[in-house]
Amino acid sequence: MSGVKSLVVTARDDGIRLDRWFKTHYPGLKHSALEKLLRTGQVRVNGGRAKASRRIEAGETIRVPPFSEENAARIATNQPRREDVDSLREMTIYEDDWVLALNKPFGLAVQGGTKTKRHVDGMLASLAVDGDKPRLVHRLDRDTGGLLILAKSRQAAARLGEAFQGRDVVKTYWALCAGVPEIRQGTINLPVAKKTARVGGRDQERMESATDADAKKAITDYMVLDTAGPVSFLALKPVTGRTHQLRVHCAAMGNPIIGDRKYGGAGAVIEGPPEGLQLFCRSMTFPHPETGKRMTLTAPLSGRMKETWSLFGFDAEATCVWPDLRRKKKR
Repeated sequence: MSGVKSLVVTARDDGIRLDRWFKTHYPGLKHSALEKLLRTGQVRVNGGRAKASRRIEAGETIRVPPFSEENAARIATNQPRREDVDSLREMTIYEDDWVLALNKPFGLAVQGGTKTKRHVDGMLASLAVDGDKPRLVHRLDRDTGGLLILAKSRQAAARLGEAFQGRDVVKTYWALCAGVPEIRQGTINLPVAKKTARVGGRDQERMESATDADAKKAITDYMVLDTAGPVSFLALKPVTGRTHQLRVHCAAMGNPIIGDRKYGGAGAVIEGPPEGLQLFCRSMTFPHPETGKRMTLTAPLSGRMKETWSLFGFDAEATCVWPDLRRKKKR
C-alpha cells in the first residue's frame, strides 16, 4: 500500500470542483471509484467529509487515500509516460504559454471511448505541470487528420472555448472529392439531423439532411482548388459545426469525400489513393487567448493525404482566401 497524501490546493485550482481536481491530478481514477472514496470518508478536504461537487479553494488540504497495487495499475500518477511525451512533441507545430497546436495523425482518437484506449486527451496528462494539463477546446474525428488546438490553462480554455462556440474561428479543411462540383465556389446550406438506419442487420446512427423538427442548421463554404481526372481538391469552411457536416454536405452535393464509405458509398471509392477518409484540417484563424489578436495556424499536409497529393500532383502548399459568400447574396 502507498501512503496517505495530503496535497495543498494551489491558486491554479482555486474554485474548481473536487471531482474536476481529481480528474486533473489522477486522470485514471474513475468517477464511480472517487464517489466510493468520498462516501467512505477516505477522501477529505481540510479533515472533513466532502462531496464531488464541492468547490475547493487555494490553501485547502485534500486527503488522498492509499491505493492498493491492484488499483495502482489503473490509476494514473503524475509521472509522464515517455512514449506519450515523445508522440505529442512530434505532433507539435506551435506552442506558447497559452496555446498548444498539434498536427493530429489520421486514426488517432481525440477522446476515449469504450474501445478506445489510446487518445490525445489521455496522452495530455504526460504534459501536466503542477497537475495542470493542456485542455481540449474542440474536436476532430478519429479518421480526420490535421490541426488540433489545445489550451494550456483553464483561463486559456475559457477564452478559446468562447471563441469556438461563438463562431469566431475560421477553419479550413482540405478534402479529396469524387468528381468536380458543377459550381466551383459556393455555399451549401443544408440542415442535418441524427437518424438511425438499419444497415447490415443492425442499427446505425448517421447524420442526414433533414427538414423535420430535429434538423439543425448546417452551412459550409467550399472552393475547388484543383482537379485531376476523376477527383477534385476542395477547400471546405464549416460555418456551423455539426457532426460529420462536411462529409454529409459533400455527399449531398454529389461529390463525396474519397474514402467516406458511410456517406458516399461506392461512389467514394477509387483506385490509387491510400485507404481511409481523405479529409484534413488544414488551418484555423482565431483570437489569441492572451492578446485577442487574430492569428492563423497551419498544419503541414501529412499521412495518407500527403501521399495522395503527391499521387495527383496537387500543391501541398496551396492557399485560398474565403470571400463572404452570404454577404454577397444579401446585396
